[in-house]
Amino acid sequence: MNSPQNGRCRIVLTGGPGGGKTTAGDLFRREFGERVVLVPEAATLLFSGGFPRVHEPPAVRAAQRAIFHLQRGLEDVQCARYPHRILLCDRGTVDGAAYWPGLPHDYFDAVGTSLDAELKRYDAVIFFESAAVGGNSIEGGNPIRNETIEQAVELDRKLRALWSQHPRFVLVPHNDSFFKKISFGLASLEGIVAQLAAVAAARHPAGNKAPRKKR
Repeated sequence: MNSPQNGRCRIVLTGGPGGGKTTAGDLFRREFGERVVLVPEAATLLFSGGFPRVHEPPAVRAAQRAIFHLQRGLEDVQCARYPHRILLCDRGTVDGAAYWPGLPHDYFDAVGTSLDAELKRYDAVIFFESAAVGGNSIEGGNPIRNETIEQAVELDRKLRALWSQHPRFVLVPHNDSFFKKISFGLASLEGIVAQLAAVAAARHPAGNKAPRKKR
């Protein structure tokens, strides 16, 4: 994992389709201002830019490999540009394993990594459970989203099974009140950031002391 200093950390916001993660990320960025930088969802960027939506297994594998490398690149670029900001990632490099037509380890083998290695890229995971789990509609104005409620529930299950193996995993459960759910998610985010900052301060106590004045 990263060694956050001065509030620096990398947090992934994930979950099944229609979970509210993108809304939460945007609100958190507005609240924290320049302390936060967002990493947009790679799949949305690709598909909204004309990348074909496919269903044939070989084509799906090719698409997920492209999404993985774009996601990594976006995170690394933003981290290099803003090394002391909180990095909020709209999905992460593990997500592709849930969309892969096959077993998760086949996905990680195909992109030359492992689940353990990708989990270590992130300091924390905030998982927004899909509204589909409660039988609610997942239509939220995203033209890229095309999953049925049943597909959304299954993706939510697969994603949770993968991401819950992270040692700092926080579940934001479905709530019929979207306001209550987002409020809980924002409070969880704030708590994680404070926790990571405290860990960093404990690891680097000398860096938090005010410099001595010269006599």
